Amino acid sequence: RRHQKVVEIAPAPTLDKAMRDAILADAVKIAEHVNYRNAGTAEFLVDSRGHYFIEINPRIQVEHTVTEEVTGLDLISLQLHIAAGWSLPDLHINQDRIQLRGFAIQCRVTTEDPAQGFQPDIGKIEVYRSPGGNGVRLDGGSGYTGSIITPHFDSLLVKLTCSGATFEKARRRTLASLVEFRISGVKTNMWFLQRLLSNDTFISGSCWTTFIDDTPELFTVTKFRNRAAKLLTYLGDLIANGCQIQGQVTAPGHGLEEPTLPTLLDAQGSAVNVTTAPPPGWRDVLLKSGPAAFAQAVRQHKGVLIMDTTWRDAHQSLLATRLRTHDMERIAPITAHAMANAFALEMWGGATFDVAMRFLHEDPWDRLDRLRALVPNIPFQMLLRGANAVGYTSYPDNVVYEFCKQARKHGVDVFRVFDSLNYVENLKLGIDAVRQADGVIEATVCYTGDVSNPAKHPKYTLEYYLDLVDELVALDIHILGIKDMAGLLKPRAARLLIGAIRSRHPNLPIHVHTHDTAGAGVAAMIACAEAGADIIDLAIDSMSGVTSQPCMGAFVSALEGSEYDTGIPTESIAALNSYWEQTRLLYSCFDPGVKASDTSVYTHEMPGGQYTNLLFQAQSLGLGSRWNDVKAAYTEANRICGDLVKVTPSSKVVGDFAQFMVSNHLTGDEVVSQAATLSFPKSVVEFFQGYLGQPVGGFPKELQAAIIRDAAKIEGRPGASMEPFDFDQLRRDLEDKWGPGSIRDVDLLSAALYPTVFDEFQALRQKYGNLSLIPTPLFLSPLEVNQEIQVQLEVGKNLIIRYIALGPLHKETAKRDVYFELNGEPRIVSVDDTSVKPEVVARVRADPANKNQLGAPMSGAVVEIKVAVGDKVKAGQAVCVLSAMKMETVVGAPADGVIEALHVAIGDNLGAGDLICLVKTE
Repeated sequence: RRHQKVVEIAPAPTLDKAMRDAILADAVKIAEHVNYRNAGTAEFLVDSRGHYFIEINPRIQVEHTVTEEVTGLDLISLQLHIAAGWSLPDLHINQDRIQLRGFAIQCRVTTEDPAQGFQPDIGKIEVYRSPGGNGVRLDGGSGYTGSIITPHFDSLLVKLTCSGATFEKARRRTLASLVEFRISGVKTNMWFLQRLLSNDTFISGSCWTTFIDDTPELFTVTKFRNRAAKLLTYLGDLIANGCQIQGQVTAPGHGLEEPTLPTLLDAQGSAVNVTTAPPPGWRDVLLKSGPAAFAQAVRQHKGVLIMDTTWRDAHQSLLATRLRTHDMERIAPITAHAMANAFALEMWGGATFDVAMRFLHEDPWDRLDRLRALVPNIPFQMLLRGANAVGYTSYPDNVVYEFCKQARKHGVDVFRVFDSLNYVENLKLGIDAVRQADGVIEATVCYTGDVSNPAKHPKYTLEYYLDLVDELVALDIHILGIKDMAGLLKPRAARLLIGAIRSRHPNLPIHVHTHDTAGAGVAAMIACAEAGADIIDLAIDSMSGVTSQPCMGAFVSALEGSEYDTGIPTESIAALNSYWEQTRLLYSCFDPGVKASDTSVYTHEMPGGQYTNLLFQAQSLGLGSRWNDVKAAYTEANRICGDLVKVTPSSKVVGDFAQFMVSNHLTGDEVVSQAATLSFPKSVVEFFQGYLGQPVGGFPKELQAAIIRDAAKIEGRPGASMEPFDFDQLRRDLEDKWGPGSIRDVDLLSAALYPTVFDEFQALRQKYGNLSLIPTPLFLSPLEVNQEIQVQLEVGKNLIIRYIALGPLHKETAKRDVYFELNGEPRIVSVDDTSVKPEVVARVRADPANKNQLGAPMSGAVVEIKVAVGDKVKAGQAVCVLSAMKMETVVGAPADGVIEALHVAIGDNLGAGDLICLVKTE
């Protein structure tokens, strides 16, 4: 295929007149010598020594279009007239009167992949939009929307011929036309043609016959995003199958609308222009002075500062962490003005990291970048699980260090570092990683029990917490965090704890976090402020209460005008609240319906974020009617584990344990007595092995031995014994799977922390594109027939989409066609109907990451099989031969070994990537 013509130019830019005249004279002489009549194509080669005759084709060749454009002659018409007996004089044609008119360039657009040796591709053309205008000519082949490209015909789709007064004008017009072309559904050579026409040597007109082979940079793949086609595929899938986002309590409603953005008023009652730069905030202090000076400025500040948790923990606790970037992005400029006096916005880390990829099909790093650009003045805070980073297990130390480095680089300012067991060795790692990243270290004590009632909780006394704080302060932290995950910190206990810490460490900034499950949150946080806390976590009113944080409006109003005044206008809170009221309704399908306070939290001690998640899980497992049993089992599970500090991931251990007990109708005592014979959840076994670290007071020894049995026991910090993570190898593996240059440094971290989740996210993004750009009503709810929407892909690039109809089911493939109009042009996308199974089973696809699986390198028919199951093969040895569009390809074995399975037969039609065989390596 390399020796097929790719681009034709008339006249040749570097051919002088004398050489051209000599070539033309020889062509006429040869034709006259054999008495040739009618049109023909004479071919010559030219080098520095002269010209050489190759052949004459007794017909018009594919490249005739460029001759027509520069001469103004219709060669096809002339050929027909000559065949009918006309002469050149009859047609008023005289050689002397034929004049060259500028330049013309022809590009052959084919369904060939230059990156794979110009292998042809087959499939259905989903999008076909051609260019047009002055000087643009198209000679069409089989290219149109809906066309099926088979392996049995030539791969040419269309000949694009562009003309201009000069070679450069013709080149620019051709390049612009190639850019305007839109073809998707099959691979084409258009990106290659664009690179060719942009090459300096081509621009100079001095190419040679082997120029393509001699210029490898032409084969650097240019990726086309096909954003519109991918978006239509998602919308079509939503129409055919409904919303598939996990975590729904009810189906999304119809007719969903985006929340209305509020108008923010200043102190004089005038509307604030939120498109202008926001007022300076605490981030300006941090950037100017550094973390240590920033922390001291916080401590010296008069009044209480607040952190808004709406963008992270509030929706994690109320809406299963399903809040999308799009809805935060819309309110971000207003928030930057309204909350300019806030200590921080909590907006990243914790469960939001994996949920963004796992369920929302969003990139968490993109969320951080986009929101940082819109809120430059308020610090961003994230939740860092110490040695667990944002995962549920321990990782090699270099993963945690690199994660903190990249998080700081992309916009995180304050790192709330905690450990789910208050295990100081795990905390030390997170603290040091943040320090090396030059972030603000908020070392955190997780609170459980009741310091005002030590008889009930003898492990977690005031002395225990003070000693732990002393250990953290000795590590030279910037801020101390108190993380009350379940809302157990009652007002009296708050005064005792915060007052004692303030007395012992008068210069230490204190930041308190709680949940309002029991309903005492506002009172407890006011008590903390009065006892000496510097920063309090709150959520916007409509996103507060019950399992979320206490109500911001109530707290701010209660302290307004006092020495603890927050500096946040209540009018600003009300404006933001009007937006979040509507947003919470938009996400009501993820709201488990916790309607009121629950003081039983003082008994079961379930964290607020886990309360709603565990309720949903219980309902999914058919245990919804036994929710009270689940809460009681949670209490029992905590007791037999030794009364743990409960926060992700230790809280997940207790939650899994509780559901295991309820599902198997076991009491705590029965679990202990039967432990040696029970099959426990993986999280429980790994906890008792020591994968999360060491709990306060150690493990219950007898239960630990019965649960882990012969499994290895980890002493000390789990990550300390792990080998450094090989990021270079991971990059190679991921780029083998997803393409060279496709993996960013932050993608390596996502894959290191959540390998399976990242792979699934990448696959969905390749299928649907960047779904974080579309409004939430379109993400959750299918379009109605004739509904027209507008989606902004970027500034200046909008899509106008109208849904026309849903086609009938194709039983053989279990697919449906969905009909749209995109910017006024018809579009059809084919989607799977997940409610039925196809009658014809789809071919198995090869896993690109598995080097023992051989996938078809191109689409084509199997014409020969050269091996059988059980045969020994060497890497590269011929396995089969594929044929497509006049091209045969010998497919070689991927590795040395034995053919374990063959998945093809002669006559099978394969798509690129279909599995051919498995090779078992020795």
